[in-house]
Amino acid sequence: MAKVAHLYYERAMSQVQIAAQLELSQATISRLLKRAVEEGIVQVTIARPHGSFAPLEDALQAQYQLKDAIVVDSTPTDDDEMIQGALGSAAAFYLQNTLKQNEIIGLSSWSSTLLAMVDAMRPLSRSIDASVVQILGGIGNPNAEVHANRLTERLGRLVSGRSVFLPAPGIVGSEETRKVLLEDVFVSECLAMFDKITLALVGIGDIEPSKLLASSGNRFSSAELDMLRQNGAVGDICLRFFDAAGTPVRLPLDRRVISMTLEQLSTVKRSVGIAGGTRKLAAIRGALRGKWINVLITDRVVAEALIATGEHHHQPNIETANSE
Repeated sequence: MAKVAHLYYERAMSQVQIAAQLELSQATISRLLKRAVEEGIVQVTIARPHGSFAPLEDALQAQYQLKDAIVVDSTPTDDDEMIQGALGSAAAFYLQNTLKQNEIIGLSSWSSTLLAMVDAMRPLSRSIDASVVQILGGIGNPNAEVHANRLTERLGRLVSGRSVFLPAPGIVGSEETRKVLLEDVFVSECLAMFDKITLALVGIGDIEPSKLLASSGNRFSSAELDMLRQNGAVGDICLRFFDAAGTPVRLPLDRRVISMTLEQLSTVKRSVGIAGGTRKLAAIRGALRGKWINVLITDRVVAEALIATGEHHHQPNIETANSE
């Protein structure tokens, strides 16, 4: 038994090679290797890399009923750019190792963290026949618009799939303008893909728009942001706002947004929220309480704060008092 274990684990020989050398059946070799582990001849030790936070990830999964959680290292003094880079690398690794055949990937626009993710990705070594769908309007200030479209186009190339763009602003000036845009054949083609998405990759924003979102022009006015705050909003996903309990905050403003809704997001098999930094803590917590995401990629400082809140499985009230 020890000899078989030595050849397999230390000499890196295959079970077929060992069976031939010792003139035993492959089934016998397999049984001997199993017994070697059971009897302690072989002892398995997992050497976790620096910055691995398995207990914290397990706690997040249990507390917020997530399918998966990934935590990257951080300190309270890290700036947004450092955190975004770390989250982007972790998200790239997660994506490259979990993509499935015929995956339909929904991707929110105007996210610096998602840009960091695609910058960290390498082309897949296998063909999965995927599609990448923009789930938040990608038209805006031309100087910033290139980032939104590069995000979708580059991820499409990395997975050797087709890219489906949402050729409309994320926020329009009126409900009437939105209705007209929804009749456009290319806009309607993209929107029709939303219910087919199997994996959504989204940023989580706080009330104040990020630099990239603000520069795109897809932002509400200061007065409108104050109105959202007064109605309890703490954050958004794809410009769909929610309060601290995760309940959607529905104001007339919501009827000027062109993006995937929170309800659509909640039906996606894997909805991955990628966000970090203490500035976004309330927004991330709200997204988790609302169950708008079922996978979270965040940083250590935020993860520890999320665990410290001691959740009691908040359930969002879809029919909010602020409804349309």
